[in-house]
Amino acid sequence: MASTVVEKARKVVCVTGAGGFIASSLIKLLLSNDYIVHGTVRQLNDAKYAHLNKLDKASENLKLFKADLLDYGSLVSAIHGCSGVFHVASPVPPASVPNPENWYCLSKTLAESEAWEFSKKTGLDVVAICPTLVFGPILQSNVNSSTLVLLKLLKEGYDSIENRLRVIVDVRDVADAILMGYEKPEAEGRYICTSHLIKAKDLVDKLKSLYPNYNYPKKFTEVENDLKLSSEKLQKLGWSSRPLNETLIDSIESYRAAGLLD
Repeated sequence: MASTVVEKARKVVCVTGAGGFIASSLIKLLLSNDYIVHGTVRQLNDAKYAHLNKLDKASENLKLFKADLLDYGSLVSAIHGCSGVFHVASPVPPASVPNPENWYCLSKTLAESEAWEFSKKTGLDVVAICPTLVFGPILQSNVNSSTLVLLKLLKEGYDSIENRLRVIVDVRDVADAILMGYEKPEAEGRYICTSHLIKAKDLVDKLKSLYPNYNYPKKFTEVENDLKLSSEKLQKLGWSSRPLNETLIDSIESYRAAGLLD
């Protein structure tokens, strides 16, 4: 009986930034695994979060909370009663600042650094999953930055782009990795989460073979490529990833369904 109570308590978790690309897929996975999820959003009843309420088991197991990441009190109400927090969100600067994506990356880096410092001081169990460029089917209505990378390859018809390496992982595989980091007792530290290393020209050629009628880049300029990343540590936990073709097809079909390629 006691172990059952503990297990049920462990099944109540909080996901910050619930409406985002990765968080939405994570919540879908958590609900399918019978978790009760507290999700934080900026505004309740905003139409851009409508997709969350349509997920299987959302009506009984998903509760959304209005929360500001920089407001301790609002976060406490969302986290209360949870045994784990999946901190997917990060403060986003105003669109008016130069290079907002760079500020977002800095925010993520600083947040992780602070989490490790807090862990050292308090003993809080922290695991970090660090994905590379994330593709995959979108659930949310707004277009996130990594999805935009693939959309631009399909639509913009660039005269020339750099033939640099793309290090790709599927959003569903990222969600699997995040949940694994929570459920596996042996999980610790940081995990690189990536699946496919491919040059831009090879990626475009693959896309053309699957969907020949889009407006692809015409030329590619060679650049130095010396990026080396590995998910070996994550694979030792039992993680695996799906084929790149599956990711690309499911991504593009979801864009079509959302009217993003009209």
